[in-house]
Amino acid sequence: MSIMANYTTMNSTAIKIKTGRIESIDLLRGMVMIIMALDHVRDYFHYDAFLYSPTDLTKTNIALFFTRWITHYCAPVFVFLAGISAYLYGTKKTKKDLSFFLLTRGIWLILAELFIVSLFRTFNPSYTYINLQVIWVIGLSMTFLSAMIFFNKRIILFVAILLITTHNLLDAVHVQGNGLAAFLWSILHDVKRFTFGRFTFFVHYPLLPWLGIMALGYYLGSLYDVDHDTVKRKRFLFLSGIGFISLFFILRLPNFYGDAIKWSLQKESIYSFLSILNVSKYPPSLLYTLITLGPALIFLAYAEKPLNAITRKIAVFGRVPMFYYLAHILLIHILAVIAALITGFPDMIILNNGVNDIPALKGYGFNLFMVFIVWAVLVLLLYPFCKWFDQYKRTYVSIQWWLSYL
Repeated sequence: MSIMANYTTMNSTAIKIKTGRIESIDLLRGMVMIIMALDHVRDYFHYDAFLYSPTDLTKTNIALFFTRWITHYCAPVFVFLAGISAYLYGTKKTKKDLSFFLLTRGIWLILAELFIVSLFRTFNPSYTYINLQVIWVIGLSMTFLSAMIFFNKRIILFVAILLITTHNLLDAVHVQGNGLAAFLWSILHDVKRFTFGRFTFFVHYPLLPWLGIMALGYYLGSLYDVDHDTVKRKRFLFLSGIGFISLFFILRLPNFYGDAIKWSLQKESIYSFLSILNVSKYPPSLLYTLITLGPALIFLAYAEKPLNAITRKIAVFGRVPMFYYLAHILLIHILAVIAALITGFPDMIILNNGVNDIPALKGYGFNLFMVFIVWAVLVLLLYPFCKWFDQYKRTYVSIQWWLSYL
């Protein structure tokens, strides 16, 4: 009996090691997913959301600026962790199987952006406005990564560094017009809006820098190999994070290189500091990448500890990112429609992110305090659904292949 009990314990431990997730990664992903919702709630609920950028230093205030700026961490961390997750998924598969998974999941994410996210964002089933955002670029990057994984790992690292550090040299390169050449170049690097007949496409997330971020994550995924020394991994993550942040200030303060937006002295010192932090997300500049991934790496270095009552709940969101993403977009828009109808703004029912008549929405919206209230309520509402789906996914993922795509 004792021998059988020992065997059962050993077998249970082996299964846990084989199927267990890396909690620090789930925790970080969960945190950025929660923070991401703040940005999207502000998009639909803040009274100035349709009128100017919250990082426009001529119009914003400190609270509004940081409400937007803190969410800058979400997309790069999400893409970076997608790269790490791709590597970890591949440790249990052949290269051929991993390539097929990345290719098919990439195509699925592109289609999800085009037909599911777009519908949830606009409530317009005619699909006249398509905003190519983070889900799209994750999918597109995965399709390219599906081929890159066959390269030597050092080549992958080289390509990642090359894309992240040099793509800003292309900032001044634009292809004029509304033709195919301009559209293809925009997909690679140029944020631009295109109209083809009655359809409008806004390329918000160009490929090159985001592919670099995902490829970097894939390369660093080896840090989480079973036989990798934990102390060395933590030290590497911490020092790399410090290095990223230090390089940000080295390049940023003299306005040397790495961002199309130069910082400048403002009328108040705090706004001068905001000017330093005000870096470009579309496309993500080198400086943007440094100041967002740097703290993320430091967080990963310190997050390798048992989860507590709070972090365990946050990690739930990180284990079901696609489910959460789709659900939160839909729920935010539903709540915004209810709020708009109550306050007399029926144009919110179909919101096309800049295509609809924005002056018709002037006067709609709430202050930042209400935005934070709605954000908190949203997260609390989504938690039980995410927890249910997390449990369902972990129970049935081995027999229901499609769960790996969510």
